[in-house]
Amino acid sequence: MPTLAVSRPAGSSHTLEHPLHNRDILCFSHDWTGDPLSKTHLMRLLARDNRVLWVNSIGYRTPGLNKADVGRLWKKLQAAREPLREVEKNIFVLNPLAVPAYGLRAARVLNRIWLRQQVRSAMRKLRFSNPINWVFNPAAAVLAGAFGEKTLIYQCVDEYSAFSGVAGSAILDLETQLLKKADLVVVSADKLYETKSPHNRNTVVVRHGVDFNHFRKALDPATVVPPEIASLPKPIIGFFGLIADWVDVELMAEVAKRYPTGSMVVLGKATTDVSALASLPNVHLLGRKPYEQLPAYCKGFDVALNPFRINELTLNANPLKVREYLAAGLQVVATNIPEVAILGTCRIGDTHAEFIQQVDDALKVPGPRAEISEQVRTEGWDARLSEIEHHLGNTLAAKKGSTR
Repeated sequence: MPTLAVSRPAGSSHTLEHPLHNRDILCFSHDWTGDPLSKTHLMRLLARDNRVLWVNSIGYRTPGLNKADVGRLWKKLQAAREPLREVEKNIFVLNPLAVPAYGLRAARVLNRIWLRQQVRSAMRKLRFSNPINWVFNPAAAVLAGAFGEKTLIYQCVDEYSAFSGVAGSAILDLETQLLKKADLVVVSADKLYETKSPHNRNTVVVRHGVDFNHFRKALDPATVVPPEIASLPKPIIGFFGLIADWVDVELMAEVAKRYPTGSMVVLGKATTDVSALASLPNVHLLGRKPYEQLPAYCKGFDVALNPFRINELTLNANPLKVREYLAAGLQVVATNIPEVAILGTCRIGDTHAEFIQQVDDALKVPGPRAEISEQVRTEGWDARLSEIEHHLGNTLAAKKGSTR
């Protein structure tokens, strides 16, 4: 294991006006090795002048005996052999072990004891003190307040109780505890604000940002479209992201059938049945691609899709991929997800027929365009982090004033 750097980054001390400077930050999130999500982007920015202890996923769904879940458990056990490592400057990743059965009270008690010991051990090695506890995973409620943290932030980007395979009522109970303890609650959608703010008056909406300069590369003449799609018949209708049960695979198949002489390119890991797509000769299921390569694939797309089913999970969602498509200059056709519709820049289809018509209309002017990309230039992650820091400063100032 490489030597762990424990010195603090150079910079000014934190103040109420700049509360996210020169701090130790705990981050309870998804696994670091996953695709970059809102958590990844924010913590990378924070690591410029803070130190981050990123705690890999402690789970919030009970695993089954299927091949995927068994494989995931095996990887967790293997990763735990190297529990702490510095993956990037000032970002240290901990691979904890936990019992992913939050529907059971005994499991929650065991996890509080076991996880607290693992995290405290990592904090001692790094000489962390008075940390900010920045929680993205509601299951971490069992640990909130256990590390001498002076500030607790809960950033909620999904309605976690609505995921399939989750003990919904148990997750809601844990989340309610977290909401009540948090100094600041940050949500990424208006609908999340409606359900979370009654539990904490310091709840704010900060929508997702975008890695603008990265996806803007789709418009760079030097960017080369990957050979596996460069010669496909046009138009190329594109999608990237996790293909899970919230993706309307049947709708995607209908779109592909509408363009039998064109191509549909689907990038991403599939965790749901995609046989409706796999059976079509003009659909190319290319699997997960590295984040670094996505702009090159976008350059080859003529239009991009966000075909989410309409349910409690997606009505609360703010899909990262939409702003990423837009930054790449692509027209986006989406189902009527509130946080997509509110952008005012995407084509929305309320029915399958309307969705396909919107694809038809978008393809009248195909491919990436600079004017589309410019619409999200000011929505970078640095701007979102500034919003959060502003809200946190106000919250801490009010808290200090109330204790005088």
